[in-house]
Amino acid sequence: MGSDIGVRVWLRRRGAEQIAHPGGNLYAHLCRVSERLAVLGCRSEVQAAGLTHAVYGTDGFDRALLDRADRAVLRDLVGAEAEELVYLYGACDRGQSWRELAKTGQVFDRFVRQVRTPNVAQLRSLVDLSIVNELDVIEQDPAVADRHGDYFRELFASWAPLASEQVIHDAQRVLRP
Repeated sequence: MGSDIGVRVWLRRRGAEQIAHPGGNLYAHLCRVSERLAVLGCRSEVQAAGLTHAVYGTDGFDRALLDRADRAVLRDLVGAEAEELVYLYGACDRGQSWRELAKTGQVFDRFVRQVRTPNVAQLRSLVDLSIVNELDVIEQDPAVADRHGDYFRELFASWAPLASEQVIHDAQRVLRP
């Protein structure tokens, strides 16, 4: 697994600073998500996934920095566990997965069009990363909270049994009605 500095250099070389995103650019967003995961006490693998979570594109952000066929490149940079989380995050079909995630524990993989059942640790990491990502977008673009705050409050409350306690507390703080 490479250093955080090495990953940041790689992201800049892949053009992450040139891709618009709420709060400036994708690179700044990725850094904020990783740093917030660290502050909230998430494991280093989750922080590394946070720094690279959009590398394969996501259901909500279709720009990819790396083709999924080249997963070994990211695996060499961040390690196997972090890369698997990045893949799972990017593959997650939110419309088919998010609302029932706490009940089913299943993620519909939009890339291969199959249901995946992550283990408990992977599910917690996915939920923590998903919440922290949305919190950053909301803080950078308050209109998102105006439009979708009720949805996220309800969704994150349903995910509370899966998420890290500190992540849920942060979500409650940010999404206060």
